[in-house]
Amino acid sequence: MTGTKPATSHTKRANAPRDLGMDDEDFDRARRGRIGQHSTGVIEGPLGIAWDTSRHQYVLDSEQPDTVHPSLWRQAQLNAEHGLFSVADRVWQVRGYDISNITFIEGETGWIVIDPLTVEPAARAALDMANEHLGERPVVAVIYTHSHTDHFGGILGVTSQAEVDAGRCRIIAPEGFLHEAISENVIAGFAMGRRAAYQFGPLLPPGPRGHVDCGLGKGLAIAAPSLIAPTEDITFTGEELNIDGVRVVFQLTPEAEAPAEMNFFFPDFGWLCMAENCTHTMHNLVPIRGALVRDSLAWSKYIDEAISLFADKTEVFFASHHWPRWGNADITGYLRRQRDMYRWIHDQTMRLANHGYTALEIAEELELPEEFAAEGHTTGYYGHLIHNVKAVYQRYLSWYDGNPSNLWRLPPSEAGSRYVALAGGADAMVAAAQRSFDEGDYRWVVELLNHLVFAQPDHEAGRELQADALEQLGYQSESATFRNAFLTGAQELRNGAPPRREAMRRGFLDAMTIGQLLDTLAVRLPSDQVGARHVVLHLEFSDRSEESEWTVEISNRAMSSICGRRGTADFSIAMTFDQLVGLAANELTAADVIEEANCVGDTTAFEFAFGDLESFFSGFAIVEP
Repeated sequence: MTGTKPATSHTKRANAPRDLGMDDEDFDRARRGRIGQHSTGVIEGPLGIAWDTSRHQYVLDSEQPDTVHPSLWRQAQLNAEHGLFSVADRVWQVRGYDISNITFIEGETGWIVIDPLTVEPAARAALDMANEHLGERPVVAVIYTHSHTDHFGGILGVTSQAEVDAGRCRIIAPEGFLHEAISENVIAGFAMGRRAAYQFGPLLPPGPRGHVDCGLGKGLAIAAPSLIAPTEDITFTGEELNIDGVRVVFQLTPEAEAPAEMNFFFPDFGWLCMAENCTHTMHNLVPIRGALVRDSLAWSKYIDEAISLFADKTEVFFASHHWPRWGNADITGYLRRQRDMYRWIHDQTMRLANHGYTALEIAEELELPEEFAAEGHTTGYYGHLIHNVKAVYQRYLSWYDGNPSNLWRLPPSEAGSRYVALAGGADAMVAAAQRSFDEGDYRWVVELLNHLVFAQPDHEAGRELQADALEQLGYQSESATFRNAFLTGAQELRNGAPPRREAMRRGFLDAMTIGQLLDTLAVRLPSDQVGARHVVLHLEFSDRSEESEWTVEISNRAMSSICGRRGTADFSIAMTFDQLVGLAANELTAADVIEEANCVGDTTAFEFAFGDLESFFSGFAIVEP
């Protein structure tokens, strides 16, 4: 297989430099108030280098290449600005050392930290920068704006469980945060993690033909995330807290950008934090890595509510990604356009759906009006109109378009074999695809050769030509996530998927509830091996004072669990929570737990339930069978 290819003449024309008509003040905003930068730009972590700003320095030093969409290049340049920035008197942000921002607010006795990034090394480096340039202060409070990992995973870089337990650091989060932070990515976590490699492109080499940006930020810092549970929940809109002498008024926004999220306002200063509900991109209504579909109608209404509650008093806006904005008129206009964008996507998608258009047809029909297309913050660098339309449709009408021919389609390999035969064989299909490639019809080339690759995955010419077409689509993509997906697909067609490694690891397992852990174990039960056997287990967790007793039942090839004792047990065991985590992480076998714990009854019942659970592996195939 070959390496990357240059832009074709069709791609060069599509990516020709042009006046985008966008707000040049974004560059001033992104650079405004810079106090300093990380001394080396390289942040070391336990897994190696967690972050290296030099990887994307070419974006700031080069002219737009013909392998990058000019609008995406603009966003990539904005996201490449990094350092410690003054936002307002007593407010600073560190940006450009992770996909998200960390915000420091000076309280009466110490730092109030908003969103401690994705991983500990990046958050620690950011705190060190703040202390070095602004004077050292203890961290007395941390606010998690929402339940996505890039906004809490670096918590151990700014505080510790001991500090929290001693009452020296408050952890404040929206109601439902802990449940959502753990559960959103757990049941489908292994599949979601594999697909995230396509969304964020971490395996793409940085460069004009590779990784340029993630749209929402430059990229993800590399290390294992952590979590400390909140000590205080925000439970209603309008709730006010005094945090180290600073008054904060909160607005809950569940089921918008995240299942648990909140905006908040500082009434004594006119500062408004919009979390990730408003950033400088059209966000996604469902990420291409997978997640629950977000409610675009509610999202729009929450922004509208924020306008009513806070806009007339706001002088400084900042968020969990990208750069701030200043001045009431500018901020209010920005918020209105963000509100209207999500409302427009929702309403126009459902208008056409009610005329009988399918999701695919609506995605081809709708184009962003000039009001949105002329603004960087309403352009789909992270989300994409094509994908967001389908998300709205899915939320209301499911994946099914109503056409019975799509209700029970053949799987890709079987359909592929028939398409190859219909085309007159693999070589004939490649020849037809080559003609379309020469004409610049890359979408059709990808669709056509996808059938060939799934029918004959070892067909070298077919793989190479599909990779070439995906690559050109990536080069032409305005969306960073679409670019990363197309280029990652091309890379894997040429070089194969990354090595498969067992994906079972502790990660967030220690922070889960017993019920969540048992649910994740149930997903790993191999139904075809279970047969008709029925077992009931009583589990007692000796190290838990609440919800310490559980019943696990396997019947009709399904594993269920409930808190409390139910029925007559085939086997009873007194074990620890850590032993259950060990089972989930494949650190312990069922036999290990039985040997270490106090138990009564038929040991084969426990081994039947937990002895043959399947393991999940990273690196499974996506662009081939």
